[in-house]
Amino acid sequence: MENELKHELFNQHPLLKGMANEDTVFWENTKWIKTAKTELFSMKEVEDAEETLKRFSSYLIVAFPELTKSKGFIESSIREIPAMKEALEKQYHLSIPGRFLLKCDFALPISGSIKARGGIYEVLKHAERLAIANGKLKIEDDYTVLATEELRAFFQQYTIAVGSTGNLGLSIGIMGKKLGFNVVVHMSSDAKEWKKALLREKGATVIEYQADYSVAVEQGRQEAEQDPLCHFIDDENSKDLFAGYAVAAKRLKVQCEKTNIIVDETHPLFVYLPCGVGGGPGGVAYGLREIFGEHVHIFFAEPVASPCMTIGLMTGLHDAISVEDIGLDNKTEADGLAVGRASKFVGKVMETYINGCYTVKDEELFTSLGLMMESEGLFLEPSAHAGMFGPIQLLKNGQAYLEKHALTEKMAQATHLVWATGGSMVPQEMREEYLKKAMSNK
Repeated sequence: MENELKHELFNQHPLLKGMANEDTVFWENTKWIKTAKTELFSMKEVEDAEETLKRFSSYLIVAFPELTKSKGFIESSIREIPAMKEALEKQYHLSIPGRFLLKCDFALPISGSIKARGGIYEVLKHAERLAIANGKLKIEDDYTVLATEELRAFFQQYTIAVGSTGNLGLSIGIMGKKLGFNVVVHMSSDAKEWKKALLREKGATVIEYQADYSVAVEQGRQEAEQDPLCHFIDDENSKDLFAGYAVAAKRLKVQCEKTNIIVDETHPLFVYLPCGVGGGPGGVAYGLREIFGEHVHIFFAEPVASPCMTIGLMTGLHDAISVEDIGLDNKTEADGLAVGRASKFVGKVMETYINGCYTVKDEELFTSLGLMMESEGLFLEPSAHAGMFGPIQLLKNGQAYLEKHALTEKMAQATHLVWATGGSMVPQEMREEYLKKAMSNK
């Protein structure tokens, strides 16, 4: 980006100057409207995704017996974390009013992260489409037929490819190989070695790049275009991924009803979602706003070195601006969030949907990681801890936001939901390394 244009952007958006220095920021989205709307996506696609996942439930129980108890549904619980709330209050010298809950996507079955929602859904939808088109399956069939050797042999003719920093690749690799597909995962330089090793162990082909996420995606996309039997799962543009993530909102509504979490004008729900390229948090945010309307307040959390969605939304440039354009290096321990350029599709959908974004330093992620282990005995990977700072940022830097939306007097009845996006598959030696780093932060 030319210096003149950069200077102009800094003048138009004063927060960018601080972001360029890796300062933490809290940004309110002034394009947010009460009745959010988009022509790029619809709830019909979410409902279709929900029905597809129901059809696959019988197959998933056979393929992954750990899903027997959940009747073939890939879902996580919500749980109150009062000890973590108290630890954060002590650490940051403030009081967090209302309930403090964790959405446990770090423990999602099959691949242990939020990517088990969108990634697995798109693989299943693609498998269904191929099997039906080739007379191997009918929608009214019992989908356990997909677990037979005949169907696995059929899928072996086809390839699924994806570009990933790690967790999306894991979900697609595990699910794709289970069905019988060839799977190629294009991994960026930020991807952790253990994720590459696990994918290879599952039988996926891993192609490594010294460049960042955007290059891995672009190379994967180009290679897939050369092969008519290859389906590329495009994290930057896929509506199927987005729909799979959005189903989570419908499930959350049921969980709220079962656990007496009220969401209405006097009981606001605040949701904090770690954000990389935007697909996962964007899909969840879309579904939440469609279901809970103006009573849900959604904030994306990004590392100070990789705030691609924040700068894309703030400037309105979306994928036409990267974090490198404002002088950042896109290097963060939060590997799942190490993305320099946001999804244009997701950014445009989110323009009227999300309430804002905030950034967090890597050392704060490790502080949170240590506090969570000490207080609740739970391990989440560093990326997942970005959501923990939502209530702190909101209370410290979002007072104007709370007053503008007449929320100040309602905070005692509020629910804060931190979306814990990954962590259960992290190997023990890596956990110990992260915890050691957390202890050194004290």
